[in-house]
Amino acid sequence: MNARTASATADAAKVHHRTIDIDGVDLFYREAGAPEAPVVLLLHGFGASSYMFRELIPQLAGSYRVIAPDLPGFGQTSVKPGFAWTFDSLAAVIDAFTRAKGLERYAIYVFDYGAPVGWRLAVNNPEKITAIVSQNGNGYEEGLSEGWAPMRRAWAEPSAANREALRAFNTLDMLRWQYVEGVADASLIAPETWQLAHAAIERIGVEPQMDLLLDYGSNVAHYPQLHAFLRRWQPPTLAIWGRNDPFFLPAGAEAFRRDSGKAEVRFVDSGHFAIETHGGEIAAAMLEFLGRSIGR
Repeated sequence: MNARTASATADAAKVHHRTIDIDGVDLFYREAGAPEAPVVLLLHGFGASSYMFRELIPQLAGSYRVIAPDLPGFGQTSVKPGFAWTFDSLAAVIDAFTRAKGLERYAIYVFDYGAPVGWRLAVNNPEKITAIVSQNGNGYEEGLSEGWAPMRRAWAEPSAANREALRAFNTLDMLRWQYVEGVADASLIAPETWQLAHAAIERIGVEPQMDLLLDYGSNVAHYPQLHAFLRRWQPPTLAIWGRNDPFFLPAGAEAFRRDSGKAEVRFVDSGHFAIETHGGEIAAAMLEFLGRSIGR
């Protein structure tokens, strides 16, 4: 590698932190990689933000243009009063964001809440999706554990009492539990992860999170559309899963094989936030998978 190539590689790995106005949403995002490289869109989930990709982005950016937005309700993104806190709204914002960034074709990495957002992008723009990496991003009923029981009660009967029961999911202790449950060595996970997530909830407010938990039932109802997309379009798919996830079971990863003949399934010995303990393994698997699937 000559000096010029080494310098270009180093520049590509630099992560830029930007904000863009998307229909009144001040959307924060991280971006790295050469503008002409194949695009990988990283979509985080509940209890997180694009900060969860802080180590993954530089590892991918040598080969790909990597973009990771903070979903409305999370991280550094802010919205105006009156925003509709539904997954349809989140997906509409991210879809508009991809258009504003000129992303005609892109692979998606989906995690937790990022999955139903990504699934809507795929169903509505199937020709744009080059590949899918799902890291504990569920798309099947059998992937939902008993931990969803309080949410299921609220979906079936959205009473004030059932809504109030969901408030506990937003506490600092519960966020920490979601990070460390199922992890063999919890000392591997930096406390800033759940602390930053809780700080965002405190800043933005708990009620939007309650609204999203109540609306999550719409994602389950949307699953058949995802399955139809997978069967028709057969995108290269990698489901790489923390097998000890208390919310999304390994069966949810295996189920991708039912609708996609190209689905590959791998497990790591971790919990929900597997990227925090097995980030290097996940990055290596992604680079190998994406290299085969969409090139570099």
